[in-house]
Amino acid sequence: MANTNTGAEKSMVETDQKVTLLGPVKVKAHDLDDILTLAPFVVAADGGAAQALDKGLIPKAVLGDLDSLPQSARAALPPEIVFQIDEQDSTDFEKCLARIEAPMILCLGFAGGRIDHELAVYSALVKHPQTKCIVVGDHDIVFAAPPDMSLDLPVGARVSLFPMRRVQGASRGLRWPIAGLGFAPDRKIGTSNEATGAVNLQFERPGMLVILARDHLAAAMAALSLSPRWPASSPD
Repeated sequence: MANTNTGAEKSMVETDQKVTLLGPVKVKAHDLDDILTLAPFVVAADGGAAQALDKGLIPKAVLGDLDSLPQSARAALPPEIVFQIDEQDSTDFEKCLARIEAPMILCLGFAGGRIDHELAVYSALVKHPQTKCIVVGDHDIVFAAPPDMSLDLPVGARVSLFPMRRVQGASRGLRWPIAGLGFAPDRKIGTSNEATGAVNLQFERPGMLVILARDHLAAAMAALSLSPRWPASSPD
């Protein structure tokens, strides 16, 4: 029997290691191997546990409402690592972000599937801006911008900014500076900007997504590791 709860707990997984959070969208074995070298502590979100098992991995924990976890996969998992969260007000991805305490989370298996599911993932990123979390896709990476970060990027690297709410910021090292611009999803967005060298980004509130090529994952991890966190409950 799985551990069952109402979702009131804050942290179910606590580690000083970087976490690979595995979702249900199919990933290539070599991609998973690459991410595991960077974040060796594996947690699965609901049906992502089946993908872990298919690749010979036993996660440290499985979190979610478990409605997409096949019974055969559930039976193959040690019951003490399976945490069933019965509330239906959040997605499995958001349940995981709210209950994992780690220096950084690399999320694999959440991009490239259903568009509605992927949009919900990006919504969750800005709902939990204090979490240092990077969604890794086949070609791009996406993360919520911290208050202040410096990215070591080559000249010409694509730096796309997509606001999930009204937000303003400032920049150095972008071809098109962002100071003075009022960003909002239905107004000004900042996709397809370019680095002119090292980039610094500052934002006055949470709500901005940063999108980079996957080749710059190491640079993003280094920048997030050094950046301050937003407060857990940022004011609207």
